[in-house]
Amino acid sequence: MLKPLILTTILSIISYTFNAQVKNEKILIYQKDTLLFEDDFDKSLTEWKIETDTLRNTKIDIIDEKLIIDVDCGATIWLNKKLSGNLLIEYKRKVLMEDGANDRLSDLNQFWMAHDPENSNLFTRNGTFSQYHNLKLYYFGIGGNSNTTTRCRKYLGNGERYLIEDLREKKYLLEPNKTYVIQTVVYNGVTKVFVDNQEYFSFLDKEPLESGYFGFRTTESRQEIDDLKIYRLK
Repeated sequence: MLKPLILTTILSIISYTFNAQVKNEKILIYQKDTLLFEDDFDKSLTEWKIETDTLRNTKIDIIDEKLIIDVDCGATIWLNKKLSGNLLIEYKRKVLMEDGANDRLSDLNQFWMAHDPENSNLFTRNGTFSQYHNLKLYYFGIGGNSNTTTRCRKYLGNGERYLIEDLREKKYLLEPNKTYVIQTVVYNGVTKVFVDNQEYFSFLDKEPLESGYFGFRTTESRQEIDDLKIYRLK
């Protein structure tokens, strides 16, 4: 019989190896199945719920067949369809830096698998970031805090936000006017985020969020979003 210390060491090595393999998975291993939803932002925003302070300097609309978020405060644009199961969410997104009043290189953010444990109606907020802290969801913020941090968290539904990863190297921060391809995977308890096919975040969740809503999130910036597609994964 193995001694407890030896057994613990072996289990630790197995656990580390498994997590390392999960971290190193590439987006190419996931096979797309059914296309569940797409929006080229060439018509209207009838499929979306917008949460922001309308009394501020804000404009969220379709312009030149792209979703434009132009706000001097917090804003979340929720897809009004609840998602579940193994998914791939992908879209193109750019932080605009020209001469706009709200141009600020910061906060390319996203919520996914979000739900409110206290209210079946999720869409009750005005875009203020702290109002989302009591939800259950996954979140990433690329180039947060005026482009100094890139973070991923899980919100636990009681105000607690678990930090999955905090990336501060320049390669993980935003470049102005660059179009990024953002891909988010939810697959058998693992959620991952890829940016231009580079893995930024990977989280093997012991208590995974298996259904919820997806939303674009930002604050004090002007951003352009296009070519959203959501697939079921095989």
